Amino acid sequence: MNVPDGQAKHRARAAALQMLYQCEVGRAGADESIVSYWAAENADADLGEPLREFANRLVRGTIDRRDEIDGMLANHAQNWRVERMNVIDRLVLRLAVFEMLTETDTPSKVIINEAIELARSFSGDAAVGFVNGVLDAVRKELRRA
Repeated sequence: MNVPDGQAKHRARAAALQMLYQCEVGRAGADESIVSYWAAENADADLGEPLREFANRLVRGTIDRRDEIDGMLANHAQNWRVERMNVIDRLVLRLAVFEMLTETDTPSKVIINEAIELARSFSGDAAVGFVNGVLDAVRKELRRA
């Protein structure tokens, strides 16, 4: 199996974020969101099966561990309650924290940079500092390099 390039993995993370958005806003379950995302005409059809599975794992895991992740976010998002955060910012943060918790082969710096790029693309430049600050604090709590 070829190691996926960074751009392809970024696209898988973006797909996961969009599925999480469907779960959050559309009140859909993880499996329903996954099926409908990949069935859509505009889905990232050229992502190979390993990257689709990576995206699906991120979605399912982020949802399964949401309470734990939200507790960590609440501890580090000063003056922000998790439920009051911008939806996209909250989902980017959850996704990145889940990845920090489970993808131990991926350096925290890479996960945080990916989250910053997702925030910039889907939320805007104003979200970048917030996402970076919260994730760096979570990284320190997890004692990750």
